[in-house]
Amino acid sequence: MNGADTAWIIVATALVLFMTLPGLALFYGGLVRARNVLSVFMLCYAVACLMSILWLAFGYSIAFGSGESGIWGGLDKIFLLGVTPDSLSGTLPEILFFAFQMTFAVITPALIVGAFVERITFSYVLVFTGAWMLLVYAPVVHWIWGGGMMADGGIFGEVGVKDFAGGVVVHETAGIAALVIAFVLGARKDRSKPPHSPVIVMIGAAMLWVGWFGFNGGSQLAADGGAASALTVTHISAATASLTWILYERIKYGKCSLVGMVTGTIAGLASITPASGFVGPVAALVIGAVAGVICQIAVGFVKARLKIDDTLDVFAVHGVGGIFGTLMIIVFGGGSALAQFGAVIIVGVYTVVVTAIIVKVLQAVMTMRVSPEHEATGLDLSMHGERAYEFNS
Repeated sequence: MNGADTAWIIVATALVLFMTLPGLALFYGGLVRARNVLSVFMLCYAVACLMSILWLAFGYSIAFGSGESGIWGGLDKIFLLGVTPDSLSGTLPEILFFAFQMTFAVITPALIVGAFVERITFSYVLVFTGAWMLLVYAPVVHWIWGGGMMADGGIFGEVGVKDFAGGVVVHETAGIAALVIAFVLGARKDRSKPPHSPVIVMIGAAMLWVGWFGFNGGSQLAADGGAASALTVTHISAATASLTWILYERIKYGKCSLVGMVTGTIAGLASITPASGFVGPVAALVIGAVAGVICQIAVGFVKARLKIDDTLDVFAVHGVGGIFGTLMIIVFGGGSALAQFGAVIIVGVYTVVVTAIIVKVLQAVMTMRVSPEHEATGLDLSMHGERAYEFNS
């Protein structure tokens, strides 16, 4: 065990959890109408709790168990069987590695929440995200990070997929799942209202930015120059994408918005995530600059062309950003074109198929969408019997 590595990953684990609670909750909560803000907070908080338990029970074993099939890790580590405080994973206590990866398992399904807020039942979300984490996220983790079929020496040859902190594993899977469930669920009855609190959106985005240092810097799993480099390029990409987003906004609309700027921040962070361990600051500058434009274009494409109400643009920002960053490793990070494109395609198809199956099976046995009356009233009051504000806007 290395004490410095252990200390850094303890901090990084806290930072990644900070991304979901409170970062993502505030970011998403500010983007919805005031009558639904508590429902968003409830979803983020409950998903974080449920994923933590499921990761302990089965997820960690599926992702990082010792199975040799290349498809999944098996069940030899369910409920951390055989893992003691003295067990090691590299230079870290394995129980710390478990905790660090648990925070990734928390935020990935929590990202999907942004696609269907304001119109979905609370119980459906909990069952869906639980099943999705175990059947989609955990197997994909094993394929790429757990020594599975897409790792070095797997189906793509000696050089496997390069995904430093989750372009494919986290952002592509979450983004595509968001698009699928938003398509099946259908659009909100009234999409005309703007975000109720750009102030809260900015605070949440700033927390995500800070937490992302643990997300990407911690993925080095060591306190060394690689972690410092990952942290630095993460910041550069986020800053650049924030500016190119509002520049493009100014060109199109004549004005640049705070919500737009911080959405650009998230686009830059998502795009650099897979490449952050393989590229330098100049490459990060390029990746962030392009991400701020292509993710904004993707927002319009999903809403105007596909006519899918992905409420908070999960696919356009996270899905497109993660895929873009994954492919940029070919250009700037020495990745194999076969492996990078292959991973995007295989994981994308798998995510679409399994997500659609989960959605349809659950739709047959439980209520997915709230009633029109509850949607009009707001989910804070109709689903949870609470209200954040005295007015209903």
